[in-house]
Amino acid sequence: MKVLVVDDSQINLTLFSALLNKMEDVTPVTFLNPLLALEWCAEQDPDLVLLDYMMPELDGLAFLARFRQLAGKESIPVIMVTAVTERDIRHQGLEASANDFLNKPVDKVEFQARVKNMLTLRRAQVQLLNRAEWLAEEVKKATKELVESEHELIHRLSKAAEYRDPETGAHILRMSNYSKLIAKNLGLPAVEQELLLTAAPMHDIGKIGIPDQILLKPGRLDESELEVMRKHAEYGAELLKNATTVLTKTAQIVAATHHEKYDGSGYPNGLKGDEIPLYGRIVALADVFDALTSVRPYKKAWSIEDAKRYVVENAGTHFDPKCVAAFLADWDEVLAINAKFKDDHA
Repeated sequence: MKVLVVDDSQINLTLFSALLNKMEDVTPVTFLNPLLALEWCAEQDPDLVLLDYMMPELDGLAFLARFRQLAGKESIPVIMVTAVTERDIRHQGLEASANDFLNKPVDKVEFQARVKNMLTLRRAQVQLLNRAEWLAEEVKKATKELVESEHELIHRLSKAAEYRDPETGAHILRMSNYSKLIAKNLGLPAVEQELLLTAAPMHDIGKIGIPDQILLKPGRLDESELEVMRKHAEYGAELLKNATTVLTKTAQIVAATHHEKYDGSGYPNGLKGDEIPLYGRIVALADVFDALTSVRPYKKAWSIEDAKRYVVENAGTHFDPKCVAAFLADWDEVLAINAKFKDDHA
């Protein structure tokens, strides 16, 4: 352990170094000049400081004050060496956070005992600090594993819905990336953009509860069948109810509200305008746009430009105008997403 000795007397430095060298696992570092000692401390961490009070340029109290201001030096033990009559200096030293004192002339036995005690304290501090850092790292790793597990669960649930739904996995990728793009152009923070990218694929999770004869019907649904199909928003909201994490709460919002319309004519609750959560308004636009440009058993794919025209014409009725403006603000990126995630017709 490194013991820093700061004293303007070479005799004292020699004496203290000799005593320290007799102790196991102790290395003295000595300075006659307190200013040079502070420069060294700015780059190094001593385990103990032996500090003379009476020094030119900078006395022990001034040194101690500046030492404590250095990063990481708040709790390093300091023993101040003073004359036995300087009781007021001792009081000031205690107030300045000195940990212990040695009287001049220094007694060898007392010196080694006090140094040993302070180094024992320092070892305990370092062990506690290392333990805290280890615990922090373990918590960080555990949290990362939980997040990854949650993302995996979301992915698997999305795949489960996808297996029952005639819509393709590419649709999930396109609409979730469209959602992220809209969030970005609305000025949402990067963490929310990623959150929406991960949660958006859960928008149709409620289709797990729709009977096969309706979900897999090759043609258009009649009105009674549509009523059943529309239940998937409620089923999704129920499936993710009482979510406890940000991701699953976001997925629940998306599942429950992605079929609401800005003018209040949507389902399941007929929410209007800003009553619809922003995430629901974003995913509603991304989902419809991609559905229009995708092949379905009951329709051909629309062209990108026709779908764009539909979105513009329905801003303020079906879609939030701010979301539409954000979507169209980076049209090249929309085209890039559409080109990147193609349906595998094979």
